[in-house]
Amino acid sequence: MNKMKLVGMAAAALLAAGGCSQRPELHIYTWCDYIAPEVIQGFEQKYDCRVVIDTFDSNEAMYAKLKAGGTGYDLIMPSSYQIAQMAREGMIAQIDHSKCPNVDKNFDRLFSKQILDKEFRYSVPYAVTYTGFAYDKNKMPKGADVETWAILGNPALKGRVSLLDDIREVIGGGLMYLGHSINSTDPAEIDAAVTQILKWRENVRKFDGESYKTEVPAGSTWLGHGYSTDIMQVIVGDEEAGAPARVDIGFALPREGFAIAFDEMVVAAGAPNPDLAHSFINYVYEGDIAKLNMEFICGPMPVKPGIEALDAEFRDLIVLKPEVLARGQVLKGFDGRPEVMELYNKAWDRVKATEAKIK
Repeated sequence: MNKMKLVGMAAAALLAAGGCSQRPELHIYTWCDYIAPEVIQGFEQKYDCRVVIDTFDSNEAMYAKLKAGGTGYDLIMPSSYQIAQMAREGMIAQIDHSKCPNVDKNFDRLFSKQILDKEFRYSVPYAVTYTGFAYDKNKMPKGADVETWAILGNPALKGRVSLLDDIREVIGGGLMYLGHSINSTDPAEIDAAVTQILKWRENVRKFDGESYKTEVPAGSTWLGHGYSTDIMQVIVGDEEAGAPARVDIGFALPREGFAIAFDEMVVAAGAPNPDLAHSFINYVYEGDIAKLNMEFICGPMPVKPGIEALDAEFRDLIVLKPEVLARGQVLKGFDGRPEVMELYNKAWDRVKATEAKIK
């Protein structure tokens, strides 16, 4: 169980034991290590509430849990391509912009092209992530090119590669390597992408959405398919937490293309505390709070005063240069086209059928 959740549960028990009235709770369902502890603490103090965090490691896992009856959440942070389907199925409520005015005031319009719901009707952008390769510089074969998807097939990396356990990210990699759109709806292109991934899978030790963050620094995985925010946290380090900066770890974005995904904040339909959820959205769009949060997650939030307040060297590390960003492709959903998602599901079944062999 998440440590933050355990602490919150202990605090609630103490309040009950003392006969005190329990503070309101904000239940957030998000990615692991995706909100700075200081941001949580500051919000709890400002709004006299308690924040409870649950985490997921893929949009598919998040969606499946909610569809299976997972309730009680106020704020959820899915990637943008998942949101249209959630809205259509009545899983989320429309954003009340009167309750989060900082969004309109502080949103950085330079990120507009990466946003799918440009009116923020059901969602508010939280942070952008880029998917690439975390790698151990000392373990890479001599002359290896880490800025290409072809690195996954390098025989010197056999058994030392991990891929995300994510249908769109993995199949998208095969599509982009072959020169197709990450959002292809062409059955032949999707089939070709799977064929390519199956060629790479001989090198793959596992499909996992979390382990690369620890296994690449530890040396058991030499190249891990993963998210920019996670790897930048490793590279930058946290001296206070006893985690020094790791100059031996690199992060590369394939030149054939890489996924760009905005994780967004949505208010759950039937949220116990929707006003508190909107207050949190408004809170993280304050410039100083966004700056603090970006320094923790090591990824850009589209909060202009927050970005402007960052140290220039750190800003250059987490905000991509235009020529690099141009290689990225924004993941989009297939809402309203179940036949396309069925193609991807069947393709993913073919990929995952090899997992037993990999183990």
